[in-house]
Amino acid sequence: MSGRDPDRRRALLDAADRVILSEGPEVSMAAIAAEAGITKPILYRHFGDKSGLLQALADRHVRTVIAQLRPKLAEPGTDLRSRARSAISAYLDLIAANLNLYRFLFHRASAEDTRIRSHMTSLVRSLGEELGAMLVAERVVPDPVRAQVLGHAFVGMVQTTGDWWLEHPEVDPAQVVEGLVDVIAAAVSPRTSKASHAAGRS
Repeated sequence: MSGRDPDRRRALLDAADRVILSEGPEVSMAAIAAEAGITKPILYRHFGDKSGLLQALADRHVRTVIAQLRPKLAEPGTDLRSRARSAISAYLDLIAANLNLYRFLFHRASAEDTRIRSHMTSLVRSLGEELGAMLVAERVVPDPVRAQVLGHAFVGMVQTTGDWWLEHPEVDPAQVVEGLVDVIAAAVSPRTSKASHAAGRS
């Protein structure tokens, strides 16, 4: 099926990336089609419909971000604080370098299409689940339920704080990173865990 040819789809996504990066998150679908040298109906036909195009863009970029963060979180021979610092720094660098794409996917596309919002939420949730599983596997947080709570909380915290930071570029990113790392380190410290369990029993 020529309409679903993977090389052609990749070229169309490349065209979408170019025009979003150059024109911003409010770019029209017609402009994306024009960049690809086709009409809007033909553009959609390659992805099924508009939602299919947006989902393909989300998969391409959100999965890429997750793939780059995963090895930093699992880097052997380093403590959790160092890994958290490395992963958060990389995340802030990625969203700052791809600001228009980030805003297109997380703000515009998610607001316009509930299927895209659900899909992207699922992708982000998967990282929280991985992080929770890692906390248990390394016995940083032995309780699997608490580990999942913290894994999702950490991912959500970093994402929303990164979103805020993009609106405040005057803030030193190193200060943002260290603030987030401090919260993560405090949440998984043995003292905090013991206090949490004691409060739960009272």
